Order: sequence, then structure tokens, then C-alpha cells
Amino acid sequence: MSTTFTPEEILERLRKTIAEGKPILGAGCSAGIIAKCAELGGADLILVYSTGVSRLKGLPTSRMGDNNGLTLEMAPEILWAAKNTPVIAGCEANDPFRMDHDRLLDLFIEAGFHGIIPFPTVTMYDDYRKLRDLVGMGFEREVELARLARERGILSVVYAHHAEDAAVMVEAGAHVVMAHAGPTRGGLVGYDYDGTMEAAAVQVQGVIEASLAANPEVICLAHGGPFGTPEDMEYLYAHTDAAGFVGASSIERIPVEKAVREVVEAFKNVPMKKV
Repeated sequence: MSTTFTPEEILERLRKTIAEGKPILGAGCSAGIIAKCAELGGADLILVYSTGVSRLKGLPTSRMGDNNGLTLEMAPEILWAAKNTPVIAGCEANDPFRMDHDRLLDLFIEAGFHGIIPFPTVTMYDDYRKLRDLVGMGFEREVELARLARERGILSVVYAHHAEDAAVMVEAGAHVVMAHAGPTRGGLVGYDYDGTMEAAAVQVQGVIEASLAANPEVICLAHGGPFGTPEDMEYLYAHTDAAGFVGASSIERIPVEKAVREVVEAFKNVPMKKV
């Protein structure tokens, strides 16, 4: 059986990691073997996103249809593989098939998830967001879902691309804020990132400062953009106050691309016995 974690237990574990001077690491995992290895490697959080299905198919990170349905389908596999690590689910707030947030959270709680993060999110897609906000299916519903998650007694994790979004989410009760620097670059199907690491760090720090101003107890992490490798973390931690990092493509896609390619090449390069 998987372990049940309360928000208080999860936050205590995360704050202990911070107190020890270590970075928090959240690992995006869309298959049991990845979740199992992430747990063995010391991940503090496992995150399950519907878009992970596209990554496992060798595609760029993409929506794959029924986002909440896909995430719920992954619950038994991931929760079984990572029994000792809190598992946070990407929960789409603007799901046209499941508009009632109370009933939607019922599904995720019954599935065994220990927390949710409103995802897919509109926080960094400004033009699309404006259109969705006009019809009442935009960022405000993500705020509502984050608030309700806390009220329902599960960990409330959020993405924020803009400082003002972070402040609103923290005021709504978010326990953890992930400063989203944009789609992850790198690997075979990564997005091109046209900014600089310096600019991304400034944007991440702005989100963190707004979050801490709203609640000094909130835990702030970073995700995406030019930050995708362990080497990138040195710059991130030197230039921001991020308490850690959340990787999705950088955990379940790019390392798999590299490892499989290298082991296949190694197998192919083993010399045959001469006849």
C-alpha cells in the first residue's frame, strides 16, 4: 500500500531538507520505473502530469486530450512505485468535463494523491489566458482550485510565471509556489528558449519575492526555461532564493534520451568473436 502524507508532514520534510542546506527536488514522473528511480535517487516530491504521456511517446511536451483523466489513470502505477514519497498530481482547473471543483478533488483524493497543482496552467500563456479569462475559464479557476485544495486538507502546490500571480496564489493558501520560467529547453524535442539565463533568474526571483511577501512561510521552487540540468542549478541557486527545483522534461525525458542512446551505442560497439 502507498503511504498517506498530510500537508503538515510533507512541509515538515521539505523544511528539514532546507534546514540541512540541501535543495528540494521535485521529479516529474509518468511511469512507474521513473518514479521508482526518482525515489531511490532522493526526490522529495513526485509530480504526475498529463503532459508526461507526450514525453514518454517521444514528443515535445504537449497536451494529450483529457488531462485529468490521464493523470488519474497514472495514479495506481506511480503510487505503487513510489510508496515513500509524496505524490502531487497535475489537476486541470478548467476541465470542461469536470467543472465542479469539489467533485474533481474528490477524484484525486480518492485516487490517493497527496496534493495537487493546477496544471495544465494558463499562467505563462498571456494571449491565451486573456481569452480564457474573458469566458471565466482562466487563471481565477486555478486560484479557486488551489484554495479549495488547502481547505480540503491536501498539499496545495501552484505554478506562477508572474509575480502578481504568485501573490494571489499565496493569499489563496498555496503551500508551495513553483516559479515557472517557461518550457524546458534541451534534449531531442526540447523547446528553443530565446531568453538568457540571467533574465530567467530575474523572473524567477521576482516570483519568489512576491510569494514570500505574501507569506514568509511559503516554500518557493523553480522550474523550466533554461534551467534543465544539474549544472544549471549552480547558477539558479547563486542568483535566486529558490529552495529547490522541479524537473519534468529534465527528469523523465532528457536523461532517458541520453541513457538509452548511450547504452545502445555501447551494445553495438562490443566486438564480435572473429571467425
